[in-house]
Amino acid sequence: MEYRQLGRTDLNVSALCLGSMTWGEQNDQAEGFAQIERAKAAGINFIDTAEMYPVPPRPETYSATEQIIGNWFSQRGDRADWILASKVAGPGNGISHIRDGQLKHNRQHIVAALDASLKRLQTDWIDLYQLHWPERSTNFFGKLGYQHLPQDHFTPLEETLEVLDEQVKAGKIRHIGLSNETPWGTMKFLQLAESRGWPRAVSIQNPYNLLNRSFEVGLAEIAIREQCGLLAYSPLAFGMLSGKYENGARPENGRLTLFNRFSRYSNPQTVAACSRYVALAREHGLDPAQMALAFVTQQPFVTSNIIGATSLAQLDSNLASASLKLGDELLAAIDAIHQDQPNPAP
Repeated sequence: MEYRQLGRTDLNVSALCLGSMTWGEQNDQAEGFAQIERAKAAGINFIDTAEMYPVPPRPETYSATEQIIGNWFSQRGDRADWILASKVAGPGNGISHIRDGQLKHNRQHIVAALDASLKRLQTDWIDLYQLHWPERSTNFFGKLGYQHLPQDHFTPLEETLEVLDEQVKAGKIRHIGLSNETPWGTMKFLQLAESRGWPRAVSIQNPYNLLNRSFEVGLAEIAIREQCGLLAYSPLAFGMLSGKYENGARPENGRLTLFNRFSRYSNPQTVAACSRYVALAREHGLDPAQMALAFVTQQPFVTSNIIGATSLAQLDSNLASASLKLGDELLAAIDAIHQDQPNPAP
């Protein structure tokens, strides 16, 4: 397993990060434990979760994922072996069950969310605490274009950073990160941190895969030059790039079979582009999922690639991608498809 520096910190994280958002919904605790054990054996030292997980968010399962991870730490006693990342939710539809749905990135909500996460995770500290998505209205979760809302009121970024600084000084978190953030937001957070002496974001967790390379447009340069690397989520586009949904197939336990909220992965352009990537992988004798994961992992702006699985077989396949390096000829063929059908699933 390769390890990479997390921002400008003294932490080195595995190039693959264990995602957890199915635990408590598609996976029970025993299955979550088995995934953690298998990932650790493969050299993964980085695990990502969120107060909102599992996904899709429901009142009945709220916070189950963090509880599973906390139970692991309590039973195995290996908290110090892991670099643990979690997130505080922002405002949005479908999450009225979290602090009455009136979510802000202010002192009240950040402190409440952090303290609750620490309790569920059964730990005294979180290594990387991330803002799950911006409080302001902007283009994330399937939106490519930005539409300005003049009357958009959100917590000043200064207030958000100030309270995060307090939590770092209190020892509750070690470092902060962004998620689903834009180039403007990322640079603004970095500028404020440097000018005020507040914690500097060490990472940005955004979607990135063969069907959505929008990160390359405005954020890749920032990630490299500012040492605020990408923690890539949805590297398989909810399993689309594995090929299991080819020709309209809907496997019994697939996420796109179970949940209809992810329509960006089923539009005609996405389906067409996905078929071309799957065919390309097979032409080169590669597993389509492993090719898609390897493409993400070897990008120079990626710090860690967040892999998720609902079975140990899937996890083993994903882990095997760590040893796969794509050559120039294959990368050129991937870019040719991308030029024909760019970012069909933003």
